[in-house]
Amino acid sequence: MIYLDNSATTKPNPSVLQSFNQVSESFFANPSSIHQLGSEVEQLLLKAKGQVAAIFEVAKSEIIFTSGGTEGNNMAIKGIAFQHQLRGKHIITTQIEHPSVYEACQSLERSGFDVTYLPVDKNGIVAVGDVAKAIRPDTILISVMHVNNEIGSVQPIREIGELAKKHPKLFFHVDHIQGLGKVPLQIKNSGIDLCTMSGHKIHGLKGTGILYISNRTKLFPLFHGGSQEKSVRSGTENLAGAVAMAKAIRLIFERQKQDGSHLLELRNYLMERIAVIDHVVINTPLEAAPHIINFSVIGLKPEVLIHTLGEKGIFISTKSACSSKLSDESRVLAALDFDEERTISGIRVSMSYDTTKVELTEFVTALEIAIKELKKVVR
Repeated sequence: MIYLDNSATTKPNPSVLQSFNQVSESFFANPSSIHQLGSEVEQLLLKAKGQVAAIFEVAKSEIIFTSGGTEGNNMAIKGIAFQHQLRGKHIITTQIEHPSVYEACQSLERSGFDVTYLPVDKNGIVAVGDVAKAIRPDTILISVMHVNNEIGSVQPIREIGELAKKHPKLFFHVDHIQGLGKVPLQIKNSGIDLCTMSGHKIHGLKGTGILYISNRTKLFPLFHGGSQEKSVRSGTENLAGAVAMAKAIRLIFERQKQDGSHLLELRNYLMERIAVIDHVVINTPLEAAPHIINFSVIGLKPEVLIHTLGEKGIFISTKSACSSKLSDESRVLAALDFDEERTISGIRVSMSYDTTKVELTEFVTALEIAIKELKKVVR
C-alpha cells in the first residue's frame, strides 16, 4: 500500500496509541471529582497542557483541548462573533479557507454578520495590503489559515499578525491544522489570539485537537454545562485524548526538526516528475508547504483516476476530505482564477515524514499508465 492522503488523515503513531490506552486504563476518573482519583486525573491534564504550552512558549491557561479542527475553528469564529457582536459584526477571511471556517462564516452571515472574503493571487496567497484595506471600525475578527489544505500555499501570517497588533480591538485567528509540524509558526508575541490544531493530521488520534486562546481573548461558549476549561468548553475532559495529543505534538516536532529537509526534497522530486506527464498541470505554487502537491489531469474526472490508482493500492484524493463528495469544482482552485477544465479535475497528493522516494517513484509510474489508459477510454 502507498498512502498519499496524509492531509486527510495520518496513520496514528503506535506510541501515541499506547499513551492513550495506558491513560484510559489507569486514569479513568473524572477530573472534576474532588476525591483523590479525580485529583490525580486533573494533575495529569494540567501536565499535558503544560507540555504543549512549553512547546509553543505560551501559558498553559491558554491551551484548550478539543475534539479536533472543526470544533476548534467553530469555537474560535462563532465564539468571537457572539461575544463581541455589540462592538461590531464584521469578519475578514479569505476565499480559500477550509469548509469548517468558510461555512462557519457563511452561517454567521445568516445571523446578521458581515463577512469579507478576500481574494488570493495565482499562487493562492492573500495580500497583506488587502487585509489592511478591509479592516473597518466594526471589524472584530480576522481568520486566515496558515497552510491551505488543497494546494499547500502558505499565508503571510507573521505580517498579518503585525497588522493585527495595530488594531487591539479586533482578534486574529489562525487555522494551523495543515501547517502543524511541517511549516513553523510562532504563536508567542505574534499577534495571534486564537490558533486551531488537530491531532489526526500529525499521527495523533481522531477526536483530539487544541485551540490556543490568548489570555486577553474572551469567547462566547458554544457549550454550556459544568464550566470546565474556563467555561469555554464545558463537558468532562477527554484526558486520554489530551495526553495523546500532547505526545503527538512532541513527536511531530521532533520529526520536523530531523526530517524537514527530507520532506521538501520529496516534494521537489515529485513535482519534477509530475510536471512532464502529458495532460497534467501543477496547481501548487513553488513556494508552498513541503507535503502537499495539487495538480489537474485535464479531461479526466478525479474520482475515476483515484479509483483506478486505488485498485493498485495507491491512495490519493481530491480537494478537502470534508468536501470531496460535494460538487465537482474546487472552490480553492476557482479562487486562483483557473479555467473550469482545471478546477474540476484537481488531484491532491499529500505526504508524511514516513513517505519514501521509492513510493513516489512507483506512484508516478502508476499515474502515467493510468492516465494513458483512461485517456484511450474517453476519446
